[in-house]
Amino acid sequence: MTDSLKALIEACRNGEADYQDLVDRVPYARFLGIELLVQGEELTFILPRNENNIGNPTLPALHGGAVAGFMEQAAIIFILLEMGEPKVPKTIDFTIDYLRAGLFRDTFAECRITRLGRRIANVHISAWQKRREEPITIARAHFLLSEENN
Repeated sequence: MTDSLKALIEACRNGEADYQDLVDRVPYARFLGIELLVQGEELTFILPRNENNIGNPTLPALHGGAVAGFMEQAAIIFILLEMGEPKVPKTIDFTIDYLRAGLFRDTFAECRITRLGRRIANVHISAWQKRREEPITIARAHFLLSEENN
């Protein structure tokens, strides 16, 4: 399985495979229905409008846990693609700031690695709905890449 995942990651990075195939290999990302839009070298993750993700039916607004899960999964997939390795990073911590209600519509996220070492990766994730400049949430995450002492 590791060899096939490594081959898929490499094929995605070379433009020879659909990025969605990689997203669909991650069970929770598949459960949430996460999609990936690729424009040149820019990756935008999409959480499609889905009634299963509603937390407040009165507004209606997205459940904060669904948004956080979406952002964490986006960061993990982003790291896999950046590193080109099939080792799924383990979450050390994940801090999220909810800035405004996530309404019942498509939600987008982008990731930026702020530090990538041998063992640890720090990622900044921003999610928005209407405009990228008006995020509904921002998050900072730290991931363990390897438990080896290299």
